[in-house]
Amino acid sequence: MPPLLEVRDLRMHFPVREGVLLRARQTCRAVDGVSFTLAAGETLGLVGESGCGKSTLGRCIVRLLTPTAGSIRFEGTDLAPLSRRALKPVRRQIQMVFQDPVESLNARHTVGQTLAEPFIIHGLGTPAERARWVQELLDQVGLPRGAEQKYPFEFSGGQRQRIGIARAIALRPKLVICDEPVSALDVSIQSQVLNLLMELQQQLGLSFLFIAHNLAVVKHVSDRIAIMYLGRIVELGGADDVYANPRHPYTRALLAAIPVPDPRRHSPPAPLAGDVPSPIHPPSGCPFHPRCPHATDRCKAERPELRTVATPTGTAQSVACHYDL
Repeated sequence: MPPLLEVRDLRMHFPVREGVLLRARQTCRAVDGVSFTLAAGETLGLVGESGCGKSTLGRCIVRLLTPTAGSIRFEGTDLAPLSRRALKPVRRQIQMVFQDPVESLNARHTVGQTLAEPFIIHGLGTPAERARWVQELLDQVGLPRGAEQKYPFEFSGGQRQRIGIARAIALRPKLVICDEPVSALDVSIQSQVLNLLMELQQQLGLSFLFIAHNLAVVKHVSDRIAIMYLGRIVELGGADDVYANPRHPYTRALLAAIPVPDPRRHSPPAPLAGDVPSPIHPPSGCPFHPRCPHATDRCKAERPELRTVATPTGTAQSVACHYDL
């Protein structure tokens, strides 16, 4: 069975304009050659530090941004070259949940207006049918009746994110891009929203691209995990394999940074040295070599490509590293 989503060598480069005439003199390589597939009903977790290109990748897939190069095949159709008009029917099948519901929800619209808008844009249903569908959406995400008459500011952060999720599933899409949907929420609310997403996935047969910087959260919801660094995927594999046997030094550093609730552990692991390099001036060779404790001269000169490595479970796992660590 072909994958639901197939991304090949996707690149998103932004011109950096300088001078009085604002000429493009440099290029920011936010996404620099990303490839992966996503099967129907699967959740792929995308993890990395802030600034690594995760959100830009998600916005390219949903075509809020037009990629510089590469292909985005959804059910066999390449979305990258499509015009705005040609994209409209596809948008019913791909939706997005944003990180900050305060910014992504229109403060001047009631919840009812926000949830009815997708049906109006796509010409679905009568006013009475739309009102009924709005009520069904509120029930699905656990919001009370009467919420459709209120404005977003009248709800808590967790409730606002439920509104954003309801809007994303309104048209019954096949793929939902979740861009750090719980990072702005209290820890006690995060688990509720994660459980809601997993329940909706079972009910509606959704596929998720789940973007986050918290590996502990991603493991809870993902079938596979992709680790992203400076615009490229450096490790990709099953969630259990990546956690039990990380092959890239960057993945190991991210896992070591997860807090352990053990009072006997007095000293936290040493953090990564240095800062994330600029995507305008990326390092030569392996982009991680300035921070890697295992870097050699080869790492400084030659950029490693993703290669398949053996795993104890026999599943596919890929890593962009010259060495078997």
